[in-house]
Amino acid sequence: MNILVLCDDNWHPADVVKGGLEPLRTRGFDFHYILETDAEWQDSLERLLTEYDLLILAKSNRVSAVKEHPWIIDSTGGLLQRYVSAGGGLLVLHSGTVGYPDMEDMCGLIGGVFHHHPEQCPVTVEPVQDTEITRGIQAFTVQDEHYFMDMTDPTNVDIFMVTRSGHGEQPGGWTRMEGGGRVCVLTPGHNLAVWLHPGYQQLLQQALTWTASAPKGE
Repeated sequence: MNILVLCDDNWHPADVVKGGLEPLRTRGFDFHYILETDAEWQDSLERLLTEYDLLILAKSNRVSAVKEHPWIIDSTGGLLQRYVSAGGGLLVLHSGTVGYPDMEDMCGLIGGVFHHHPEQCPVTVEPVQDTEITRGIQAFTVQDEHYFMDMTDPTNVDIFMVTRSGHGEQPGGWTRMEGGGRVCVLTPGHNLAVWLHPGYQQLLQQALTWTASAPKGE
């Protein structure tokens, strides 16, 4: 499975994303990383998307770790929405939910946007449904940023996982359909140790498989 990964920003280095995804290469996933999403690169985004089975969004709305201006604009959100509607898969991980609270296309596509997080603390990740993504996974606790989310399309998301800490409970994973394609969101993942936890590795593997598996014409 060929997967395009957009990662790297000033809070979320690409090394964490790469370190968390690379162990999954042995499961048949081939990752190609883009670290700088500047205007010149965006001109080729529509063509690039046709070459991959799945898109992973694992960066906030910043061009790169050293270029902090936004890269997601209204036209970008519309392009991603059309890509998924046509049968593409979008997996949004942690920081991919950050930085576009006023962008209608992105909020509608993903179904929720980051609001804030307290200081890092023990966070329990707990499936609340038995789905293809959560099958075989038991609750586990990791040191992480506990993401608090604004759900922008609550009637059209299927929450399969929650996150809990001393600060409360939040949606931690959900799916939604967009036309003929699938969207999956996982909010944990600030630290590499979270990505490498066996439970999270299994979540990633099963989320990748589910998100890329929408039948053509669904």
